[in-house]
Amino acid sequence: MSKRFRHVAIVGKPQARGIRPLLEEIADFVAGQGLDVSLDQETADTTGISTFPALSHAEMGQQCDLAVVVGGDGTMLGFAREVARYGMPLVGINQGRLGFITDISAEQYKESLAPIFAGDYESEHRSMLEGAVLRDGEQIFSGVALNDVVVSRGATASMVELRVDVGDEFVANMRADGVIVGTPTGSTAYALSAGGPILHPGIAGWVVLPIASHALSNRPIVLPDAGEVRLTIVAGRDASVNFDMQSLASLLHGDCITVRRSQHRAQFLHPRGWSYYATLRRKLRWYEGGS
Repeated sequence: MSKRFRHVAIVGKPQARGIRPLLEEIADFVAGQGLDVSLDQETADTTGISTFPALSHAEMGQQCDLAVVVGGDGTMLGFAREVARYGMPLVGINQGRLGFITDISAEQYKESLAPIFAGDYESEHRSMLEGAVLRDGEQIFSGVALNDVVVSRGATASMVELRVDVGDEFVANMRADGVIVGTPTGSTAYALSAGGPILHPGIAGWVVLPIASHALSNRPIVLPDAGEVRLTIVAGRDASVNFDMQSLASLLHGDCITVRRSQHRAQFLHPRGWSYYATLRRKLRWYEGGS
């Protein structure tokens, strides 16, 4: 059964120019619907909005039962990682470019949000990745990703060589500009531009693909998400790893990046009638054929 909401968090894109009037308008609209409203602390600090209480991400996760995220997919990615552990559902109002997961236009937020607040919406869950960097058996970095984990060569270096293992099985050594481990959500991000397949969010799997591979036979592979993927630096200088926007540079030979399914998932709410395929048609301009 759909849930009615009581306390809504408003999150804005940090440092976005001219976003304050829209955030104030949305906050006033939410309050006018009879709900409590709080602002993300960073959003309040950067915009100067002081009309509503400001909360940290942890406080929002504990006190709010819905978040409205105003920005692009990057804004949503960063916030979703922070609050996934609290199970708080998220609604995205697009102020960016593509907007695969921030799918409500700023011009239509009133018509979209009012039914959602009343419990009339489509709900979906997206899997996430978590992992770590191990050096000589010691963990030196950890991260969580909604889109992907990317190991890539240094800016001025040649290719990086990575050993890829899945579970207890060796897969291959890949020489390339890097390797992406992407979720279904991330399959329409960097992985798509690198030639990977689009994975439906309902698939319990991820895609592993090289970036500009030295061997044309190294192709993307879709794996079940039940095991662990390990990427070990074999050769190449100044390699780095990115868990979405969380980075560690200057990886060394022998460093091992482990990637597995996170125990947490991100929950997104959409207006009634939302369709993943319609999103693909609209965002990727699949206009040929059909209606």
